[in-house]
Amino acid sequence: MIFYKTEAEIAFMKEAAQLVSKTLTEVAKNLKPGMTTMQIDTLCATFVRDHKAIPSFYKYNGYPHNVCTSVNDVVVHGFPNNIELKDGDIVSVDMGVILNGWHGDHAYTFIIGEVDVEVLQLVKITKQSLYKGIEKAIANNRIGDISFAIQEHTEKKYGYGVVRELVGHGLGRNLHEDPQVPNYGKRGNGPKLKENLVLAIEPMINLGTKDVYTDRDGWTVKTQDGKVSVHFEHDVCVKKDKALILSDYSIIEAAEKANSNLNTSYY
Repeated sequence: MIFYKTEAEIAFMKEAAQLVSKTLTEVAKNLKPGMTTMQIDTLCATFVRDHKAIPSFYKYNGYPHNVCTSVNDVVVHGFPNNIELKDGDIVSVDMGVILNGWHGDHAYTFIIGEVDVEVLQLVKITKQSLYKGIEKAIANNRIGDISFAIQEHTEKKYGYGVVRELVGHGLGRNLHEDPQVPNYGKRGNGPKLKENLVLAIEPMINLGTKDVYTDRDGWTVKTQDGKVSVHFEHDVCVKKDKALILSDYSIIEAAEKANSNLNTSYY
């Protein structure tokens, strides 16, 4: 079932989304070589609880951590661990919160130090594709219009692998609601978009093949060929003329640019 939100409910959801953005901003301020993804997990959980919210990923369907930290060839759902991050790593931090009964959920990929030009381009194009998809999140379009825009910008223009097994989704009082939002598809297909539908749009794009596999832990999804993957995600509300983005990358980007350990040369 698809749930449409009232303006008051959207305001609550924006607060939840903004708290995720503020938490990811703390990651952008502190991320550096030698830091572990378990330290990222602790930082995020502490910040969220200090703001009287709940990390929504913890124990969700048995997930054992507060955030997902996906490094290099990990697409999504990477477990935080005590391995030190190093110069040349890329890491996606995906997290959610419950604030006043409403969910916020988005992700951002960070680059630590120097990486190959092809990795810089993958990060740039994946981030661009997110906004290409958001441009189509307007009333009377269809889910397939969002999906096509992302696929066209990544797979058709650059030959990247668009993951099929994992998709975006509706968001609200539940972390995952209808409809699903694939990152591939045909224009004009899928459910029609109506005002005040809130979506988590999240391109997951691989440098090489689209094929992935799930590790023995039952959660960690990796690229089949071992090449890097990039993940960006925004919380978006469908409106008549222009989608309303509830989350805020601008504060993450400002902190990212101020941190000399992070690479923003793809901007």
